[in-house]
Amino acid sequence: MMKFFSWWKTGEDKPVITDKTEISKLYNRKRSSVIWSVVLGYGVFYIGRLTISVAKKPMMDAGILTPAELGIIGALLFYSYAFGKLTNGFLSDRANIRKFISTGLGVSALVNLAFGMTTNFVVMAGLWFVNGWFQSMGSAPCVVSLTQWFSNKERGTKYGIWAASHNIGEGLTFIGTSTVVAMFGWKMGFIGPGFICLIVALILYYTLADRPETYGLPNVADYKQDFSGGKHKKKSIKDFQLQVLKSRVVWKVGLAATFLYTCRYAIHSWGPLYLQEAKGFTIIEAGTIMGVNTMLGLAGAIFSGWFSDRFFNAKRNVPALIMGTLLTISLLCLQAAPQNSYIFNVAALGLFEFTLGCMVVYIGGLWAVDLLPTKAAGSVKGIIGIFSYIGAATQDWISGLLINNSKTTINGIESYNFDTAFIFWISASIIAILIPLTLWKEKPND
Repeated sequence: MMKFFSWWKTGEDKPVITDKTEISKLYNRKRSSVIWSVVLGYGVFYIGRLTISVAKKPMMDAGILTPAELGIIGALLFYSYAFGKLTNGFLSDRANIRKFISTGLGVSALVNLAFGMTTNFVVMAGLWFVNGWFQSMGSAPCVVSLTQWFSNKERGTKYGIWAASHNIGEGLTFIGTSTVVAMFGWKMGFIGPGFICLIVALILYYTLADRPETYGLPNVADYKQDFSGGKHKKKSIKDFQLQVLKSRVVWKVGLAATFLYTCRYAIHSWGPLYLQEAKGFTIIEAGTIMGVNTMLGLAGAIFSGWFSDRFFNAKRNVPALIMGTLLTISLLCLQAAPQNSYIFNVAALGLFEFTLGCMVVYIGGLWAVDLLPTKAAGSVKGIIGIFSYIGAATQDWISGLLINNSKTTINGIESYNFDTAFIFWISASIIAILIPLTLWKEKPND
């Protein structure tokens, strides 16, 4: 393991290049490669962990797993993901991002391949727990890479573009995997994505980048002459990380993220089953509705950074309040939408995904990253990540129990009611709006 830590470690700084033309040329090439790599890479990370959401009903119908067991498996992934986010967030501040991310995605790919080859509940639970840990090597390192290669005034827009990548992954999973599962069975719903993740992991190893300084380039703030986040202070990474740990900002944003991610994964983990059981859609119809609407989440993520940068001077408080309120409204509409109605269900889910895309950017990290030292961006994302996915994990097993307890059997046909689960989900969305109001007047402290 120590050899791995040594291999993951960021490289030594090289002497700064003196030729400005060469600096500009290398910076532009690396920045371009970094942005499309983190978008592609993080999108594919989602394919490696959302497969189970699509396969739930076929696995239940085949008698492989019950809703309660699926909830436990999902919770195990999220709990390991949560604690992995914390650990790997702190490690990523010191890591060579190119090696770190490609390792996480590669191991996750192998776990998916193994998951599709077993039907034992205990083995499945163990594999998905391991998957959660290596899945956690995606988010924080991506944010670290963005802060290393893009300055403060660029960060909102670039962060929004990167955050949209998870919608690409979700869309591909819901549409593509549901089609694969419908045609070839639930096992191929894990084996196929596993091969995709493995190929992309190899690509990322060659296209991502270490810190600019390891290539002889100046710090991005100096390169862009952008000190809007404050002049760079001469502190160690450890000092910056301690500053983050002592900040009330990161803990408040993290608590808000707990409830936001409860809503997020309530729909993304149970949405396909909900559309089939409560709304009467087929697995392909449900997957298509989920997949198409995640593209609106992509639009929301891109919109969020530009919107707050352009109209609110890179402040996230007012935009977060607006989008959070609309998020709650969308959940109420989704519950009330009539059965078999594409228009109402797609509209409600579309509003949910768009506003969720915005809120994941604001509450999921950007607000705290803006207010805290960029040199410890991985630690910021790690702390928020553990809060976020404890919410997601707890939601999964609670939702599984609520749905399982609502089961009724008529003429040998089982059906499930989601009303109690929706009360739980909507309550979480309201709390996610209220907590950030305590951060209304906070200013950057780099």
